[in-house]
Amino acid sequence: MKQRVISAVVLMAVALSCVFLSELTRVLFFAVAGIFCAYELSRALEKLEVYCCAWVMYVYTAAQALLAVFHAEATAYLACFALAVYLALFSGILHKKVSGRGAMYTLAGIAYPCFLFGLLMMISASSVWLETLAIACLSTWVCDSFALFGGMRFGKNKIAPLVSPNKTVEGCVCGALSSIVTGALIYYLGLFPQLSLAICLVTAFVSSTLGQIGDLAESLVKRMIGVKDFSNLIPGHGGMFDRSDSLLFSIPTAYICLYIAGFAA
Repeated sequence: MKQRVISAVVLMAVALSCVFLSELTRVLFFAVAGIFCAYELSRALEKLEVYCCAWVMYVYTAAQALLAVFHAEATAYLACFALAVYLALFSGILHKKVSGRGAMYTLAGIAYPCFLFGLLMMISASSVWLETLAIACLSTWVCDSFALFGGMRFGKNKIAPLVSPNKTVEGCVCGALSSIVTGALIYYLGLFPQLSLAICLVTAFVSSTLGQIGDLAESLVKRMIGVKDFSNLIPGHGGMFDRSDSLLFSIPTAYICLYIAGFAA
């Protein structure tokens, strides 16, 4: 437990320093995290004797970082994604070790997690980066804590027993309700005066709910591969991928909510 707490404090300190120092450090933080996740995924897949082309995922993630720094248009991101798809398939043609299975898993890695990290980098360079990250992260972390407590205290009905046996419907409901309270607190504390109560509540609820789905999605991938954690990079917490699962879904969702509400360009 002591090691877990120390790791969490160090990780939080590094993350907050990068996020608040400058736009460039925010983008670089998510780029490095994305490359670490791609590396963890490629190494984990070797347990299935699948050898994906990891360098394609690294280059794609780095290219998205450049696009975010220079505030590129959406067409540039689409072109970058298309090129990554071409390279992934080309790697399967050129390298016998990669072959067809490896090319398909490389494509999967480009979509998850690399593309989602690209969204995080784009959001971190947007005009509403603080609102998006604050609402998504706070509501997701509170939701995770209350979902765990609710599951332990009231949990009876499994929500996805084949994917994550410990998660219950009751725990997920407790987590979702806590995220609504988080949204209300964000509004009444006046953290973002330009956002109405309804926007805070909806954004917190929807983003944290997608965060729970993101957690289940990563559990699905780990169960398919047959690993408990993607790595031991963060002592007591597993790998970078293990720490990013919920936020990869909740942060883009929060941005979409703010975009629909007219607060994001």
